Amino acid sequence: MLLIFVRTIILYMLVLIVMRFMGKREIGQLQPFELAISIMIADLATIPMSEPGIPITNGIVPILGLLVMHLIISVINLKSIKMREIICGKPSILIYRGKIQEDSMKRERFTINELQERLRSNNIVNIGDVEFAILETSGQISVIQKPDKRNSIPEDFNIMPEYEGISYDLVIDGKIMKQNLKILEKDYNWLVKQVDKFGMKPEETLIATIDGKGNFFCQKKEGRKKN
Repeated sequence: MLLIFVRTIILYMLVLIVMRFMGKREIGQLQPFELAISIMIADLATIPMSEPGIPITNGIVPILGLLVMHLIISVINLKSIKMREIICGKPSILIYRGKIQEDSMKRERFTINELQERLRSNNIVNIGDVEFAILETSGQISVIQKPDKRNSIPEDFNIMPEYEGISYDLVIDGKIMKQNLKILEKDYNWLVKQVDKFGMKPEETLIATIDGKGNFFCQKKEGRKKN
């Protein structure tokens, strides 16, 4: 029992490291070769994990081999557009200038109902509002609505919005994000003064953030008493 537990931990850590090297894409955004490798890694890890009689190297070596293959294919994709098309395929236009492309739908084995379902997932209820719908190589559908159906943006009214920037976490669960303070060119004393306005100390803070406009948000941990 202990042996199975140890083998499980080892293989789990290995799979975690391998998947980390493969990148940060979500499952729905994986290219076909990435999805195939992910499935194979899961199968290879399961067998030696549950069977003590099988050497653990029977799982480790193939998994590392798949990682090498993934890295090689990734480099080929970066270097060659032709090979990228062969390995990953090319996007298909399912709707072109408001007209459903039946040939593309048949070639991709896509039904009208499936197309409508994907459009609804893009918050589009009426298929007549779509100017272009493109089936990406990852299986996702990119949608461009007709000009008169798109949401308005400030540029449409010749309005220039103020710069917003991004929000930085300063404290998470009582832990100070020193790297973010350094990016903002602030120090611990500045942070103390900011959270003091909310009647707490940084170490008592559940979360503290600041956005690009300088708006400070802070919330205290529950169950903590002020000193």
